[in-house]
Amino acid sequence: MPTKLTISLEKQVIEKAKAYAKENGRSLSNLIESYLKGLTSKKQEDDLEITPLVKSMQGTLKAPSDIDYKAILGEERLKRHG
Repeated sequence: MPTKLTISLEKQVIEKAKAYAKENGRSLSNLIESYLKGLTSKKQEDDLEITPLVKSMQGTLKAPSDIDYKAILGEERLKRHG
């Protein structure tokens, strides 16, 4: 059962979030709920299920066998999120 929540955010953040939600055919409430569910989920990266689309892409890229994708992922997250 949905419960109402009142939060205070910067006006510019709200405007950008509303525009993003509209562009993606979602409500702002749905967007925030999805984010919070993901944030509080107990699943770890290694526990995530591989979707059929991703499975279909396996083998299309030949990466070096010694590549450390977790290190690369960590570096990219630092670049994006500081």
